[in-house]
Amino acid sequence: MRVFVTGASGFIGSAVAAELIGAGHQVVGLARSAASAEALTASGVAAHRGALDDIDSLRAGTATADGVIHLAFNHDFSDYGGAAETDRRAIEALGDALAGSDRPLVVAAGLAHSPTGQVLAEEDDLPPGVPRLSEATALRLAKRGVRASVVRLPPTVHGEGDHGFVPRLIDIARDKGASAYPGDGTNRWAAVHRLDAAVVFRQALEAAPVGARLHAVDDEGVPTREIADVIGKHLKLPVRGVPVDEALDHFGWLGGFFSLDLAASSAVTRSQLDWKPTGPALLDDLNAGHYFA
Repeated sequence: MRVFVTGASGFIGSAVAAELIGAGHQVVGLARSAASAEALTASGVAAHRGALDDIDSLRAGTATADGVIHLAFNHDFSDYGGAAETDRRAIEALGDALAGSDRPLVVAAGLAHSPTGQVLAEEDDLPPGVPRLSEATALRLAKRGVRASVVRLPPTVHGEGDHGFVPRLIDIARDKGASAYPGDGTNRWAAVHRLDAAVVFRQALEAAPVGARLHAVDDEGVPTREIADVIGKHLKLPVRGVPVDEALDHFGWLGGFFSLDLAASSAVTRSQLDWKPTGPALLDDLNAGHYFA
């Protein structure tokens, strides 16, 4: 298949592109800059110049594709609503180009906060008011002749080259002189290795039924205290709890996320796609040491 991938040069997207190429697919990646285009070309990906807010470029990239994987998202927490709206428009543009063709569109989405003690399953709807609109926008396209599916990603997609939440937690621990966790540290974060997540996206492209909601989740839920313990061990720093109402002061913008209980199951995804994660679990990956190099 000729697959158009947005976000193909990113941490997750580059793994998805490599997974697709390894399975015999041809990959075309959206590139915002000349540097991004050069990086894609060097990795065996054909570059298509454009951007998420360039609707014409998205439609042109989709027009010649047998399927699309949409990974790009502007994680601007100072204007998350604006980023979500740009994402919504981008997904609709991709859907417009795919409408009536039954070609696959796989869209990355996020896991939502679930009540403490519960584990989010694939069949569970996201609560109303979730600011990111990716999932709802994508699944509406199923009624327009698009084989649309959604891959929900956990808060931690880890591996070498990670520049997400875990490296930020490490930086905060170094700055504060202690590795901290919110409250009593029993709230959980689901996690997956980037290479295992890449397999889910490929399998969804190839075989997910229309309207499928999939979970790229290996660790169902790692207690935040255990994450803090490993960080403290490697940095040789004390580990302590921070009251939840002080989490924003200690962790900055990350405090709100790190205080949530984000546990999720992937039982349906494993069964439906015969997905078997093989990468290291989050704590094993942290203990490998590359996060602290």
